[in-house]
Amino acid sequence: MGQVANAQLALPDVIWRKSARSGKQGNCVELAPVSRRGVAVRNSRFPEGPALVFSVAEMTAFLADIKGGAYDDLLGAYDDLLGADGAPEPAS
Repeated sequence: MGQVANAQLALPDVIWRKSARSGKQGNCVELAPVSRRGVAVRNSRFPEGPALVFSVAEMTAFLADIKGGAYDDLLGAYDDLLGADGAPEPAS
């Protein structure tokens, strides 16, 4: 895995995409194929911020783990911090 400090400057010709389910607030990550390097990942709210660049092998392994349920235990890790609607509870 590599990192670039400013995704807009370091990867000017890539086409970023995010999930259609990301909503209008844009609180999500964007991914872009990077020629000869793999897949770049950045925070959609800060396109001028850093991006991580994963090799094809790294991204393939990560997606296989996700599909295989390797991270399903994380889904309930913060249930005590969420309200009934799934939104974070205000800090007390």
